[in-house]
Amino acid sequence: MVTAIFPAAGASRRMKNFLGDVTNKNFLELGGESVLIRTLKTFSKSARVKNLIVVVAENEISEVEKILSAEKNLKSWQIVVGGSERQFSIANGLKFLPEETEIVLVHDAARPLINLSVIEKVIDAAEKFGGAIAAVPEKNTIKFVDAENFVVKTPPRSELVEVQTPQGFRKEILLRAYKKAEEENFLGTDDASLVERLGEKIKVVESDYKNIKITTPEDLEIAKAISVRNEELGIRNEKFPNSSLLTPNYHTGFGYDVHKLVEGRKLILGGVEIPHEFGLLGHSDADVLTHAIIDALLGAAALGDIGQHFPDTDEKFKNIDSLKLLSKVNELIQAEGWQIENIDSVIVAQKPKLAPHIPEIRKKISEVLKIDLILVSVKAKTEEGLGFTGNRQGISSYATATLRR
Repeated sequence: MVTAIFPAAGASRRMKNFLGDVTNKNFLELGGESVLIRTLKTFSKSARVKNLIVVVAENEISEVEKILSAEKNLKSWQIVVGGSERQFSIANGLKFLPEETEIVLVHDAARPLINLSVIEKVIDAAEKFGGAIAAVPEKNTIKFVDAENFVVKTPPRSELVEVQTPQGFRKEILLRAYKKAEEENFLGTDDASLVERLGEKIKVVESDYKNIKITTPEDLEIAKAISVRNEELGIRNEKFPNSSLLTPNYHTGFGYDVHKLVEGRKLILGGVEIPHEFGLLGHSDADVLTHAIIDALLGAAALGDIGQHFPDTDEKFKNIDSLKLLSKVNELIQAEGWQIENIDSVIVAQKPKLAPHIPEIRKKISEVLKIDLILVSVKAKTEEGLGFTGNRQGISSYATATLRR
């Protein structure tokens, strides 16, 4: 049986200028709920975690009780008064362990992005080896320095890890470690440092770099960005279980189209009517740029091509505004869980001069696709008088589209 202890009694000194009316960083909002609740809800999803002990400052007990009481999706919890140091807070929490507890987890309440799988791996390792900590490989070069800030030596980065929480231990080991620290007046930097003094082995469990501790205002902004991204991926993963939660899936498609220039037709490019003596011949409005973009989007999503979805044998597409077809394609790719990351396109035409019309074309396309203007690139090139486009027989267009899910 597992009990988890959450130190949350810190003074939040490095956040004071950012907190405003909030007194504790664990009460700050992240994704519509407090940092503290996000953390506790993740641990409550573990079938093996049975009890939660939240250690807070004495003057915040009533507020934490109110917050926890309003949340129905938590395991059994109790609140304990913290101490002047993190170590003393956890020592207070250990006094309230249920007798049947076998494994104790200690996790910073201010690490709300912890992954459930990491929690389970720490429990498994603590059960097997007696002690375990979550950590990630150190990405920076670390230097040992002397009292005058001169480099003494550089430890091999391959031997270094950045330690996080949760940290898990068999109950009797952790209790023994805290007793020894108290008797010898030793103050450690984490729970593992106390257990190390017993000569016990501690297993390192690979965690996630997103499991950050919210200590500064910058940490909170990063956590918000990660939270939004995780939510997007989680929603997509529920609909598309074969996709990865950790790595977005990117696909790129290519599109090409060409139409003949004739008299008596309007010249429509990207939904914009361009003044010209000739227009493009086609079953629809013959918007060669939009057709290339449609094929690029369909290709990236592996959904066929424009002729498959809008055949020129179907009268309902006769002279249709191609932006309506583009809107329909956007619905198709969204239904498959795709989001547009980028569109890049080129119109190849000897005449007319298209540069003055490109801003309006980009605006039209971005509005139909409901994406930011910056995600839509439209360029225009001549053929230097070469080929059918250079001879003003027609206009062609190329496009690429990158999708993500």
